[in-house]
Amino acid sequence: MTVAPPRRFTVEEYHRLAEVGVLHEDDRVELLNGVIVDMMPIGPFHGGSVKRLNHLFERISRGRWVTSVQDPVHIGEHSEPQPDLLLLRPRDDFYSTRHPEPADVFLLIEVADSTLLIDREEKLPIYARACIPEVWIVNLPERRIEVYTAPGNGEYTQMQSVSGGQALAPAAFPDAEIDTAALLDAPR
Repeated sequence: MTVAPPRRFTVEEYHRLAEVGVLHEDDRVELLNGVIVDMMPIGPFHGGSVKRLNHLFERISRGRWVTSVQDPVHIGEHSEPQPDLLLLRPRDDFYSTRHPEPADVFLLIEVADSTLLIDREEKLPIYARACIPEVWIVNLPERRIEVYTAPGNGEYTQMQSVSGGQALAPAAFPDAEIDTAALLDAPR
C-alpha cells in the first residue's frame, strides 16, 4: 500500500477556507509550509511578554516603524505565520489592503515558552528562506533572546544569545535599544 503525501494548502486556499466558514476568525491556526497548524494557547507569561515587547518598541518608535502584534505575515505561496511581534516599514494604509511581506519586515519576534522547538525548527527556516533580515526568539525558559541575522541559503548564518541586562537593538535601528532585563527578568 502506498501512502499519498499530505495535502499542502496555498495561502489563497487557506484564506478561502476562512471565507467559506471551514476556518473561523477565533481559530488559532497558521499556515506553515502548506500545513494548517494549530497554535498553542497563550499563557499569561507569554502574553505579558508580548505586551511588554509591544510597549518597549512603541515607546521608542518615533514613527519609524509600524508595530504589529500577532498578525500574519505573507511568506510565499505556502506560508502565512503569525509571529508575536513585527516591526514593519510604515505604510499610509497600515497594511489594511494586504498582509505584510518579507520585504516589509525590519524585525520579526517570536516569544517562545512551550513553542521553542516549533519556532526554531519550523518557523526559523521559513523566515530565513524568505530573507527576513532579523529574527529574535525570546526564549522564556532560558531567559535569553536568540538573535538571528544574515539569512543565506535558507538559514541564518549568524546567531547571538543575549541575556537580561544586556543592551539589544534591532539592526535597522541601532539607537532603539530595549531593556532586556525588563523583558527577561519579569516575574512569572
